[in-house]
Amino acid sequence: RHTTAPATLGDSGATFAVRITDASGRSTISLPATLSVVAATRRTQHYVDPVNGTDSGDGSAAHPWRSLQTIVENHVETRNWNALPYAGDRTLVPVHPGAVVRAGDTIWLRSGYLGALDLRSAYNTAPITVAAAPGHTPRFSRILAQSAQNWILRGLQVSPSFDGSAAGNVVIVEDHNWRGPASDIEIDGLEVFTVPDEGVWTTAADWDTQASTGINTTGARLWVHRCRLRNVNFGISMSGRAVRVDHNTIDGFCGDGLRGLGDDSVFEDNLVKNRRAVNDNHPDGFQSWSLSDDGGVGSGVVRNIILRGNVFIAYESASVPFAGIIQGIGCYDGVYDGWIVENNLVVTNHWHGITFLGARHCRIVNNTVVDLVPGDDATPWILVDAHKNGSPAADCVVRNNLTTALRIAPDPERNIVVDHNLVLPVDLSGYFVAPASFDYRLATNSPAIDQGSLDLAPISDAAGTPRPQGAAIDIGAFEFASP
Repeated sequence: RHTTAPATLGDSGATFAVRITDASGRSTISLPATLSVVAATRRTQHYVDPVNGTDSGDGSAAHPWRSLQTIVENHVETRNWNALPYAGDRTLVPVHPGAVVRAGDTIWLRSGYLGALDLRSAYNTAPITVAAAPGHTPRFSRILAQSAQNWILRGLQVSPSFDGSAAGNVVIVEDHNWRGPASDIEIDGLEVFTVPDEGVWTTAADWDTQASTGINTTGARLWVHRCRLRNVNFGISMSGRAVRVDHNTIDGFCGDGLRGLGDDSVFEDNLVKNRRAVNDNHPDGFQSWSLSDDGGVGSGVVRNIILRGNVFIAYESASVPFAGIIQGIGCYDGVYDGWIVENNLVVTNHWHGITFLGARHCRIVNNTVVDLVPGDDATPWILVDAHKNGSPAADCVVRNNLTTALRIAPDPERNIVVDHNLVLPVDLSGYFVAPASFDYRLATNSPAIDQGSLDLAPISDAAGTPRPQGAAIDIGAFEFASP
């Protein structure tokens, strides 16, 4: 716990980082965070009921409104730019001053279909929460937050199947060249799907042409967590800076599971599984690439992304229609600078288990990469190599990884450190608890136990179990725990 003097409005914009050090001297530094200080706001509750409400109501629990979109467009005190198109010298001015819904309020939604929701050109001084009322299931066909700030979306169902819409993006947060940027939006506990049951797609073309992208964002300082996505094309795509994506499940997809293109971001404790092979896309569990100012792929730098504790499983059953492989963590068009890749589990039968082309100042530590089909000719590897333009990787550490193949050698000249890794045999007997059931915790007497290095190792393992202090640790994503 860290205690500071009370913040004032003058402190807004200050930047903080935290260094955490354990008893053995290992330490890690958090990503920088910017403090935002706003004036105190009220906390008023409002209600929308798409079945029994009326727009002539007062928004109380007893007399709820009917249309959320009408309320958002006409009865929310918010802000927008003083002139358009947006430019850096624009200022925010009030919109609907004195309206009934204000910064800090919550709009509770009751069960029923509410159509498509557009949060457009609405910059709140503090978050307004739009949430499912306890025990209720509000449904939307699509949600767009464009040129908006300080909104929280919680516990909603979103699917184009609710109104028969065509494939597209289901949940979108969008910077807009004319209207302005989007930022500071939280997406919490949404259930997002194209169709409720993939069984209605009987051909590969059905999947390929009808699956929608789940969550697609270009804004900064966004948080996507505790969401469940299924039967989608791409899962969660984040292009903005300083985003956080954690504790989400993507189950059933045909594009990439996760994409992260923005600096200073965290992808943690997500589960990505069950890819469907229905097109010529080369899907990844997680993929990133860099962009230059003119949009050139591979000619920029993606900085300071943390990938921690994620699980990527190509498929759980080969008998499911269109079950397909994935490339695990694929970073092919760098430069990638300052990345931390730790405690991840990759289960696939493609060569690219964890691949970085053009890595600098990166560490790949305590990951487990295993072959979904042991003995086939597509053994997944951990690979760190040169950028596609030929510039070499440099200043990287590859340590404590448990993997079926390792394609990186120590290079003192370029400060490439490779140590305490263990390459798995085809026969995994004695290594894991139950690999056939995707339980890759270490078995009793596993050769990976006590063979790792404390240096730069994560303090806890992928399950949150603390690693030992001042003693040898285990290789791979999981620290052995007695049954």
